[in-house]
Amino acid sequence: MKNLFVYGIIICLFSSCLEKNDPKKLTNTKWELIELPGLTLPATTKATLFFADSLKISGKSFCNSYGGKVEVKDQKIALKDIISTRMFCQETDAAERAYVQAINQVTDAKINENELQLLNGDKKLLVFKKLAN
Repeated sequence: MKNLFVYGIIICLFSSCLEKNDPKKLTNTKWELIELPGLTLPATTKATLFFADSLKISGKSFCNSYGGKVEVKDQKIALKDIISTRMFCQETDAAERAYVQAINQVTDAKINENELQLLNGDKKLLVFKKLAN
């Protein structure tokens, strides 16, 4: 019986350490892309992501501007209804296409103090660093 009690305490301690997404942490924050797995980022321009206070997003995908909304369900954060301008920029075309494809696949996020990882399940799609407001 004593062992069950100790195991119960240990499980409670570990479960309290599990990270939960709080969309309020994202409100009015700006982020700059620092990693798109499998791709070298262009040196000439940046990709950005801004979370407004009304569950809306906007940003720049190297060449084009985009916007959409955030959906929060069961402590998971997904990006939905992404729309974008359609300019062609030859020097950033590969990165632009990869970024747009990745941002349309986001089903969850991990938020650390100055880092945001956008995920599809457990797969890391995009990594951002937080910018000063």
